[in-house]
Amino acid sequence: MMERIVEVWDQDTYTGQLEDGFTPKIETYILKGEQKRGAVLICPGGGYGYTSEREAEPIALEFNAAGFHAFVLHYSVAPRKHPQPLLDVSRSIRLIREHAEEWNIVKDKIAVCGFSAGGHVAASLGVHWDKPFLQDGYDDQAETNRPDALILSYPVISSGEHAHRDSFNNLLGAEPEASLLAEMSLEEQVNEKTPPAFIWHTFEDQLVPVENSLLFAQAMRRQGIPFELHIYPEGPHGLSLATKLTATNEEQINPHVATWMDLCIQWLNCLFEA
Repeated sequence: MMERIVEVWDQDTYTGQLEDGFTPKIETYILKGEQKRGAVLICPGGGYGYTSEREAEPIALEFNAAGFHAFVLHYSVAPRKHPQPLLDVSRSIRLIREHAEEWNIVKDKIAVCGFSAGGHVAASLGVHWDKPFLQDGYDDQAETNRPDALILSYPVISSGEHAHRDSFNNLLGAEPEASLLAEMSLEEQVNEKTPPAFIWHTFEDQLVPVENSLLFAQAMRRQGIPFELHIYPEGPHGLSLATKLTATNEEQINPHVATWMDLCIQWLNCLFEA
């Protein structure tokens, strides 16, 4: 059984509300019962222009079915710019940990799962969680925004040769400084404090090239951080579950790619039970 609650931050509890009145929203999918469970925070894709419903509730329900509490974050998108989306996901992880007792969550078993540009949001927290601008005001709980695992589905990662330019234009503006582009090219920012990751992509992805996942995995390898990487040979960008449930056309149904969710759950269970 699942209880669905909608949490909307107001100005008293969230300092990221902007002048246009947008407030980031978490939709919570909390399993009933007294058993403490791991949790997954989901960041849908959308090129930093919107958050895709195809990568929101259907994903949460799959994690629920596997025994995890789930949360969907509707984070800031254009015209709001960096660092607002990163502040949103950082605050969300803290919020989940703050409510861990109430929601029966194991505090050190919280993953963040992102799709496409949402993968960039998730991976950004994985590499930048300890930056001063994310720790301001949290001196006594410095690590409460660090995810315990990353799940990256066809993620936007690199701002270099293989970049999805529309995502970076929406996030940083059309002419960002070189230093900011480098800071948000996440394969260059992986460090020894980055959490383990499950990563998947398709070779045929024409929108966000597979090199994004490969570069991130290579960076993790250099740092000695464990990861699981799956490159499926066929399939376009934005497959979500790759099943009829999330498909808008036949091209988005691929039974082979659809194995990613089962593999991810196996990986997450192994990681959290270790």
